Amino acid sequence: MSIANHLENYLAYLKKNPFLGSPDNLYQPMNYIMNLGGKRIRPVLCLIGAESCGGSADEALNVAHAIEIFHNFSLVHDDIMDRADQRRGLPTVHKKWNEPTAILAGDNLLVKAYESILAYSGPNKNEILTLFSRTATEVCEGQQDDMDFAERNEVSEADYLHMIQNKTAVLLGCSLASGALTAGAKADVVNKMYQFAIALGMSFQLMDDYLDSFGTSNKVGKVIGGDIMEGKKTWLYIKSLELDASATHQWFDELKGTSRAEAVIKGWKSWGLDSMILEKSTEYENNAKVLMQELSDLGINTEGLNELMLFLKDRTH
Repeated sequence: MSIANHLENYLAYLKKNPFLGSPDNLYQPMNYIMNLGGKRIRPVLCLIGAESCGGSADEALNVAHAIEIFHNFSLVHDDIMDRADQRRGLPTVHKKWNEPTAILAGDNLLVKAYESILAYSGPNKNEILTLFSRTATEVCEGQQDDMDFAERNEVSEADYLHMIQNKTAVLLGCSLASGALTAGAKADVVNKMYQFAIALGMSFQLMDDYLDSFGTSNKVGKVIGGDIMEGKKTWLYIKSLELDASATHQWFDELKGTSRAEAVIKGWKSWGLDSMILEKSTEYENNAKVLMQELSDLGINTEGLNELMLFLKDRTH
């Protein structure tokens, strides 16, 4: 089954399973965030994991839904922490309602994520719950690291890579590995599935950093240089300090807004940082390819994994 088919399958499930309860102004924000759109990569990954290992995608829907609910729970709370006004071009939950309601809606989403796993009746339920709980903790750790970096003078490349692994990649790993667990896959297959998705997630996030600084605004769908204007300590910023700390500090200390972004992007291009981050992203992509071949050698159908890799590689936003 293709990514498009898995996505259609999950969206049909989502439509049939809205959150119901009282008071309405607790459940409305929950349904609102769940229906804001997006690629739904995480539930699709779970369904691909199940099918690749000879299981049924339909029987993995409870688990796939749980992971998407958790992802949206994290978005609601992240938007409050980041003071974000919009998500996917629409008001964030705390802007459309208010911060206390958004916090409660997020809390209830986390509860519903666990309920969705508890409703799953297939194999490896305890293993899925254990992986899900570990992942939830790691995502929180990654978010805390990300916020802490804003207050720290020095952040190493290793620090940054660890942060994006926790904040982004581990949930992708959980998604694919959980799907494999619903199919009763053996431990070595589950582990390779997990590591494949981690590598893909790292490549994905580094490409996101690349696009933020070197993409085309009309394709990326956001202002180019946003991370630079915010002074985020990304992989590019860390490498910039390594190459020329004096120039980097001058840009970020003395310039603001688009003036800073234009100067930094010009400087980074002259240093070849645009090529360097693409090489780093490709390094993780190549690791994913090796793992995909190892899975194929174990008899796993890797068509879905290959399609997913191509889908993420070709993205422009």
